Amino acid sequence: MLKFDQVLHARLGGLKEAVTVWTETVSKLEKTKEKAENGLRSKADKADWKGENAGVTQAFVRKTAKEFGDALTEATSIRNILRDAESEFKAAKSALEKLVEQAPGKGIRIDPDGTVSYLVHPDRRSKDYDGPEPEQADFEAMRSSIKAAVDRANEADDIASRALRALVGKDKNNFSGTKYDSLAAASKAQDAEDAHTAYELYKKGDDATPQEIDRLNALFEDNKKDPYFAERFALEVGPKGSMEYWADMGDPSDGSRLGVDHRDKLKGLQQNWSLTLATATHSHSPEMEQWKADVIKAGSEPVQTRGTSPYGFQVMSNLMRVGDYDDTFLRDYGNGLVATERRMTHDGRLPADRAWLQTTGMPSHLNWQGGDLGKDPMIGFMEALGHNPKASTDFFNHDIDLTPGDGKDDKKLDPFDYFSKDRKWPEELDDKGHLTREPGYDALGHALEAATTGHPYDAETEGLEDVRTKENAEVMQKVVERYGSDPKYMHEQPGIDDSLGKMGAAYIDELNRSLETDSDTTMEEKKNSPFGSNDAKGGSRFGDEFDTGLLWNRGDAVNFMGIVSQSETGHSTLSAAEMIYTTSVLDEVGPKPGSSFDERDLTDARTTLRIGSEAQGIMDESRMAQIDKDYEKDSEEHKKAVGKTTEWVKFGVGAAAAGGVVALTGGAGGVLVPLAAETVGGAVVTFIGMEADDMAEKYEKDEMLKKKSDDLSDEALAMGKENSLRPGIAYANAPGWSEKDRNYLDETLVDYVRDARLHARDNSLPDPYEKK
Repeated sequence: MLKFDQVLHARLGGLKEAVTVWTETVSKLEKTKEKAENGLRSKADKADWKGENAGVTQAFVRKTAKEFGDALTEATSIRNILRDAESEFKAAKSALEKLVEQAPGKGIRIDPDGTVSYLVHPDRRSKDYDGPEPEQADFEAMRSSIKAAVDRANEADDIASRALRALVGKDKNNFSGTKYDSLAAASKAQDAEDAHTAYELYKKGDDATPQEIDRLNALFEDNKKDPYFAERFALEVGPKGSMEYWADMGDPSDGSRLGVDHRDKLKGLQQNWSLTLATATHSHSPEMEQWKADVIKAGSEPVQTRGTSPYGFQVMSNLMRVGDYDDTFLRDYGNGLVATERRMTHDGRLPADRAWLQTTGMPSHLNWQGGDLGKDPMIGFMEALGHNPKASTDFFNHDIDLTPGDGKDDKKLDPFDYFSKDRKWPEELDDKGHLTREPGYDALGHALEAATTGHPYDAETEGLEDVRTKENAEVMQKVVERYGSDPKYMHEQPGIDDSLGKMGAAYIDELNRSLETDSDTTMEEKKNSPFGSNDAKGGSRFGDEFDTGLLWNRGDAVNFMGIVSQSETGHSTLSAAEMIYTTSVLDEVGPKPGSSFDERDLTDARTTLRIGSEAQGIMDESRMAQIDKDYEKDSEEHKKAVGKTTEWVKFGVGAAAAGGVVALTGGAGGVLVPLAAETVGGAVVTFIGMEADDMAEKYEKDEMLKKKSDDLSDEALAMGKENSLRPGIAYANAPGWSEKDRNYLDETLVDYVRDARLHARDNSLPDPYEKK
């Protein structure tokens, strides 16, 4: 594996010389081949040899003549491989040289190992520094460009070395005659060879040894995201072949020890198989279009193994849990899957789990990723949507035709209503042997995260940008309406609360915009609102109607934030998002550090802190009310739950700002929070670096448990109030303010917001959920 410095300082003279030498060799062999064919072989063919001499000598001459042709083919292939490899290395090297040359002008330093950092760190800049000030996005772009260049060199190196080994061959007495017109042709040939090798291993089924499963996994890994390999493999195995193979792997009755002794290998195989088929679906060749149609057609048919008979949809959905499947394929697959379930449940008159009972034999073990055994095909499908935001957004925004092709019966189904309200998700057997609906609702949450945020639910947070569209917002409107209408939806759908918290965090700007209005029912924003995600011209990213219009009214925003905050995870995620968003708004609307200002200039800053404090109050009060409902007062469980209500502040330790989005990497997990500006301001940076205190660390366990629950609740709410002041404190302490201005801002803004916290109690908060 080539490293940054090896590519940057690569000496390509020897490789260029080798290309020249092999080009000369090709020229010489062309002449030799012509002599061999026109002279040696031609004369041998015309000779009238008889007897033993004819059977030996004539064949030998012909074979010798052919070897000259094979030698020319092999030499030409070697020259072509070396020529293209040299071209790729040169391009990669030039790209790195250009990046190194440009970096200082952007205020960036590139270390010898390729690490990117500030040329002059902000902490070491002089007061009169006027050089470039790179943003996080600049660093990410530089890292991405470096990686692309190094990857290009490594890919060329891998293909070339493998091709050259194949050309030399193992037979010392014969030239291989292998023909490669280019490095790309060699890559394609290698993909086809690997796909066929994988196919031969596939044919062994669960009779394969652990070593053969390792080999199959290695082939998948080596060709990760390689379109040609993926398509060749998918077509060689066929749609039913994949289903039969995976069903056989999940058959507990046939004596195979793979699922008993090597679960980790099957887990890796499921992931790799899924990734490979996902890549294959992006091909639109006639053969792959037929493959996709056949997968959906086979979905409603049982896949019979020796001891099991899962439906095709059950098997295939478990091979869709990982990877980015094609948009159109996911839409068609989902429509077919839902239509099949509705038909099998007689339009919902039977519960969903009745649709997926196997016709014969033992239950199949189709999912090795953990969480469930894979009985419900909707779980795998939702995970597939969770990895494809475009497909997920489209799926939840359009009705499903349950009777396609029937001109007389136009029966439609709203997929959002069906999955979030009407469908009773089957209980699944989890890793601990318990029956639970959590895997299903967890997967539904993942699909909705992708549909509302525009990013895969498990996307790497570094470098992500705010990409929300009107279509994403339309799904979010449905989410707020559904889950803000009654606490039962969240509480009776175990596993969805963390996703609701992340969706709320992604729309914290629009929630704040609604909270600012004076009426619970108006759909118009308060004039000159400092909140909302607008473009450079002051318009809404969600369309003209939302330039001043709201996605939801204040009452819906209060209910949604209150209900989601009844969950420990939801409360912590929304609280962290509220703090970071409020701080970013202060950066945008407040006077800039170092500038002169008067009281009128602080109007938007006061509004921002007031709404932020009120929002935090809504969340804290809702969480406390739910704790009171869940646990007996003064019990150890009650006190521990209260103690955790402020632990979310730990997120500040690991928060990172990037590309107009803040990634909360601590207590809130990978949550994307929109900022009020494209760049990160001083208040946000200060806020991220502030030390966080929390109740769990403030008290020793024994001391905390000696207190009364009411006293602990009062202290926790007081601490929540103090935490809601943190954006104002960060703003007042941002670099650039004089000591006098810093003290004034701290006193004015902080004192103002202490009283604003009381507004939270004026809201009609949703009732806590009471378990049946």
